[in-house]
Amino acid sequence: MYVGRDMTELSMLPRSEWKDSELSYFHHSLQQMAQYLNQEGLSIHQGIIEEIENRGGLDRHEATYTNGTEVTFD
Repeated sequence: MYVGRDMTELSMLPRSEWKDSELSYFHHSLQQMAQYLNQEGLSIHQGIIEEIENRGGLDRHEATYTNGTEVTFD
């Protein structure tokens, strides 16, 4: 279950201020319904993808004691 800011709040912030978990969650959600999105939804999804790419992706390259190698949004 996602616990975090909703799209209404996030839409008022530049994507550079979004957390990795928020990018991951909304990328996954929009990816699942991409075939149903209108032009605005596709534009939002593309912006999220670009921010993920600007950050070098979302995978962690090393696991830590408390985190694995994938960003989770739970």
